[in-house]
Amino acid sequence: MSLSPTPTTQPVPDIFDTVRALGRGVNLGNMLDAPTEGEWGVTIREEYFDLIKQAGFNSARIPIRWGAHAGKSAPYTIDPIFFARVDQVIAWALERDLLVIVDFHHYLEMMTDLQAHQARYLALWQQIAEHYRAYPATVLFELLNEPNNQLNAAGWNQLSRQALSLARQSNPLRAVIIGSAGSNAYDQLAHLELPENDRHILATFHYYLPFEFTHQGAWWAAGMDKYLGTTWQASEAEKAAVEAHFEQVAAWAKAHNRPVLVGEFGAYSKAGMDSRARWTAHIARSAEKRGFAWDYWEFCADFGVYDPLAKEWCAALLKALIP
Repeated sequence: MSLSPTPTTQPVPDIFDTVRALGRGVNLGNMLDAPTEGEWGVTIREEYFDLIKQAGFNSARIPIRWGAHAGKSAPYTIDPIFFARVDQVIAWALERDLLVIVDFHHYLEMMTDLQAHQARYLALWQQIAEHYRAYPATVLFELLNEPNNQLNAAGWNQLSRQALSLARQSNPLRAVIIGSAGSNAYDQLAHLELPENDRHILATFHYYLPFEFTHQGAWWAAGMDKYLGTTWQASEAEKAAVEAHFEQVAAWAKAHNRPVLVGEFGAYSKAGMDSRARWTAHIARSAEKRGFAWDYWEFCADFGVYDPLAKEWCAALLKALIP
């Protein structure tokens, strides 16, 4: 994709129209967000975007570990070879008329040592924004995945404003996705502060509740083996809990006149498939009826809706997502 020195002059859609266009999406997780692509067992292939498009998805969220591919000292230059790889992936999606979310993922070092990394984070965003300034409005920026730990609400509100300001220098009208501190939890949106005069922002939250169900047996979450066998039966009480959480987000969105993306939701493969399908369908429909776009976590790894070895969709999960 060719670049020009000026921002794209294509018509900029209303942010609510952008969210409607995002619609139903999927995360290409465990790929470019691994320390190096392929390290976690999967790499992005061009054919995946054909599959995603043909299945009926509208968008793809690309989690990217930018921090692993840039200099450690100023000016923190991003590796041009890595930039070219990201460009290739974005082009594959755009060629199939999919919207693309360029997500700044897994900057874990900054969460535990904010002071040492915030200047680098901002420098990376300045490079990313300038690099994609001429790309179409169907490419969205997501400032940071799941800020947490030292990045509390006050710290993240300040840092996100700085990152947004840098992005706006070269992309004054591009849609930018911002979630709350507290790992993008639904109930932390109340603490998120967004600039009132910037109406090209959409809010995001992630949903993995009940955690004992969605992460049962997860090796990276301590103590989750004891929840193996936990089911989700779509009982009235179980559904009501989800509805209450989503209503809280909807009320926040209405009060602030902001559209919403459920940027991640999924249940780990150690859960039973019947329960996973029931839960996944309920989350997707709960989002849709409130006008939220969504991106399922994720395409073809531990939560995957597609089996890359068998080269086939998990029929129950795909039907749950796209009836």
